[in-house]
Amino acid sequence: MSAVSLLICDDSSLARKQLLRALPAAWPLDISQAASGREALDKVRAGSIDVLLLDLTMPDMDGYQVLAALRDEHLDCKVVVISADVQEEAVRRVLELGAQAFIRKPADPVHLQQTLAGLGVVGDELPVLGERKAGAIPFRDTFREVVNVAMGRAAALLAKVLGVFVQLPIPSVNILEVGELHMALADVAQGDKLTAVCQGYIGGGIAGEALLIFHDSEVADMARLMRADDYLELEMLLDLSSLLISACLSGIADQIDVVFSQGHPQLLGQHASIDELIRLNRQRWKNTLAVEISYSLEGHDVHFDLLLLFTEDSVELLSRKLAHLMS
Repeated sequence: MSAVSLLICDDSSLARKQLLRALPAAWPLDISQAASGREALDKVRAGSIDVLLLDLTMPDMDGYQVLAALRDEHLDCKVVVISADVQEEAVRRVLELGAQAFIRKPADPVHLQQTLAGLGVVGDELPVLGERKAGAIPFRDTFREVVNVAMGRAAALLAKVLGVFVQLPIPSVNILEVGELHMALADVAQGDKLTAVCQGYIGGGIAGEALLIFHDSEVADMARLMRADDYLELEMLLDLSSLLISACLSGIADQIDVVFSQGHPQLLGQHASIDELIRLNRQRWKNTLAVEISYSLEGHDVHFDLLLLFTEDSVELLSRKLAHLMS
């Protein structure tokens, strides 16, 4: 049996590694990789790719754009989308654009193997031994992909509650001192007045605070989506924060095998400037592992920013939890 040319396209080095490991070495596959949609499209255009395993959320050119280009240019390539964006609308859109199948991240090896066998890419036998080798992945890249998966699950829940399509970003993961965090938050604010909700969490020695930031100019639109009147505005923000933060933390906890206990959501500042928020919380945010996720709602001028601020001591514990993914 001649080798099948298979291309893995994902901007995450961890995601590419996980897919490599899920493809049995016994299968006759000629595997290549692409770190961007544009790179993948160029490889398909060269006429040497039979199957494309495609991520959706990528910089430069996302998976939707790749699928549209493949369709418009009549390029002959079977596509399996493998994404953390598990919204029902995301699945519908990729299948409408011509993808043969959709698999949620992290891809279950058996499900991936069965999907490829069902597409006639390989034989019906599903060998599980003889993993393909993949190199070590740095902590920051590994944790970013863990957050990406959690973010997608949270967005799917939010989409159901609000009845909208949530546009997902690429999460940012950085170690920041308080001055750098100030600049990051100022970037988020862009001069607007803010309302921020904070919720603490701890589990397995890993602790931190989740900060959900709403732009005051958009709160009224959010209240309409939540079907809340002005009298319930604060309660609406607290409920939405609790839902989104809990879903995201739960998605992380499932992947690192911990259980987070969460405090009650609290209002950090209402109609406050970013300088006031920093001044009030400067001592708690001296040095932190900061994860930033900026959600926006399609068809609405609404976006909000979720920051997960892990304590400095948590980084080593997180590294231990992620060791099996990084190695």
